[in-house]
Amino acid sequence: MTGSYDEVGGHAGMKAAVRVLYDRVTADSLLGHYFEGIDMERLASHQHAFLAAALGGPDLFSGRDLHTAHAGLDITDEAFDALLEHLVMTLRDLGVSDVGVAAVHERIELIREQVVAARPIDA
Repeated sequence: MTGSYDEVGGHAGMKAAVRVLYDRVTADSLLGHYFEGIDMERLASHQHAFLAAALGGPDLFSGRDLHTAHAGLDITDEAFDALLEHLVMTLRDLGVSDVGVAAVHERIELIREQVVAARPIDA
């Protein structure tokens, strides 16, 4: 995964990636409702920090833990998969290598249980 953050273009590229990602997910009929009434600037800032760390960049994330942040949203595996697919497409469109995309995919899969509502907290 080393270099994936740089492949996206560092800080500026990560901001673009997050903007493109949220343009895609808010327009997705399966995902859009999750973002209604959400402060998208604040969310984008958290996502930027999270993805930067996931891509091997600086770890600046200081938000709530993932389970708490997603509690009560009733996120399904289907929705998680759809968002992950949008992320993969975004990274590919921005020139991240297949190796980098695969590494990010694996990292995001590791957090599935913290985000998807159907998963028990103590699993």
